[in-house]
Amino acid sequence: MPGVPLEDYAHAKLIVLWGVNPSATSIHLVPVIERAREAGAKLVVVDPRTTPLARRADLHLAARPGTDLPLALAAINALFARGHADHRFLDRHATGAGELARRAAGWSIEDAAGEAGIDPALLDRFVELYAASAPAVIRIGWGVERNRNGGSACAAVMALPAVAGKFAVRGGGFTMSNGDAKWTMTPETAIGEPVAATRVINMSEIGAALARTRDPRIECLFVYNCNPVATAPDQRAVIEQLSRDDLFVIVHEQVMTDSARLADIVLPATAFLEHRELRRGYGTMRMFDSPAVATPVGESRSNNQLFGALLERLGLVRPGDAMTDDELVAATLAASAHGGELRAQLDRDHVALPPGGASRIPFADVFPSTQDQKIHLVPEALDREAPAGLYHYQPDPGSDAYPLALISPALATQISSMFGQLRKAPAQLELSPGDAAARGLASGDRVRVWNASGEVICLVKIAREVRPGVCVLAKGLWRRHTSNGYTANALIPPGLADLGGQAAYNDARVQVAKAT
Repeated sequence: MPGVPLEDYAHAKLIVLWGVNPSATSIHLVPVIERAREAGAKLVVVDPRTTPLARRADLHLAARPGTDLPLALAAINALFARGHADHRFLDRHATGAGELARRAAGWSIEDAAGEAGIDPALLDRFVELYAASAPAVIRIGWGVERNRNGGSACAAVMALPAVAGKFAVRGGGFTMSNGDAKWTMTPETAIGEPVAATRVINMSEIGAALARTRDPRIECLFVYNCNPVATAPDQRAVIEQLSRDDLFVIVHEQVMTDSARLADIVLPATAFLEHRELRRGYGTMRMFDSPAVATPVGESRSNNQLFGALLERLGLVRPGDAMTDDELVAATLAASAHGGELRAQLDRDHVALPPGGASRIPFADVFPSTQDQKIHLVPEALDREAPAGLYHYQPDPGSDAYPLALISPALATQISSMFGQLRKAPAQLELSPGDAAARGLASGDRVRVWNASGEVICLVKIAREVRPGVCVLAKGLWRRHTSNGYTANALIPPGLADLGGQAAYNDARVQVAKAT
């Protein structure tokens, strides 16, 4: 179900930013939040760092990474126990409310706050503020899901507006990703080939997959739209495997990334201004048809042009296949029942709104795509997939040897690893003043950050914005930004989060000391 449109946040009386830093990754949302605050809205931020918006928030819950699940469950438990649950909404629009309440009952405010390392009074204040505020909206970021409890945590946070009855008003509910937005078509609609009966490999396990000698062994890797050396876990294995003489590596890229440097062939890719693009908004409920406005550099080609040329050279083109950008756009829109309406909007404005408009209100005029159009608070499929069942909390993996939680958020100037090309400054590990003092460290010192998976040698920066017990090394750094050529993803532990095959990036636990 599409969430609350970002522009509707202006109507909210309470905005909760949970595991998201719009100042870096959603800058278009920041002015909307500011307008809401000027109109009297309260702001709550749940984040282990004091982000720019957290500094100005009415309430900041600086929780330990990976503890979002007990915080959300304790809030759900309190809503039920204190008479704040909207049973009329739950009876009409949800299933599994009783089972959710039973599973949340094990978490008190005090227990959850203790696990998260925050003052229980702050969590209690959040519950009462959330219960009393309408409209109230939660913006859920990707930081919530990147740990061992990530899937259950997302489900619990998204359950909050259902339990408290925050839907069915403009600016009330939650937003995670609005990419689907009920467009009545998917990226698959222009693909004329059925899904291939080949194995599927999780990119979070690409290093191990390339290392396997059977199944059969992978002999060719074609990399496009990603930079696995800088983003995949087990960086040492990824580098080792891409360096193999018997692995043929092709990288289609715009800049000479660390992955491209290990390629046998680098194929130049166009930038987004150099080719036509039909795409859905990322968070915003808009579709864009953007023409090329610049001449491609050299022999660079778009994804469509490259794969079309490969089909032609391999003799795989069939009569009627959509090959050009224009043909692919036409085929994609033709697959939608509302394709004509969308095409008319795109021709007129280069922008289209979803059928029915972009500001439809969840549970007033748009509903879940489940068969019964209800929220399934404890869906059987997810309950089976989670290792010990949905909403089961797996404790912190820290130890005496590796006591610090390493997180790797985006920099405002580097939300994609591609932009590492522009970064001149060396990498800096951010550490709280107390954790730095305990290790005899000062800003600018050269430090070693390590665990059983690997080590990174870089500079350290003392940062009051980071809570004790947490250290920060930005994602998307290149090997040249550290002294030993490894980055944060060399420290990611093996294993996946509880749902969806997500890498548990924020479960890295490390030790830090001055480098010799």
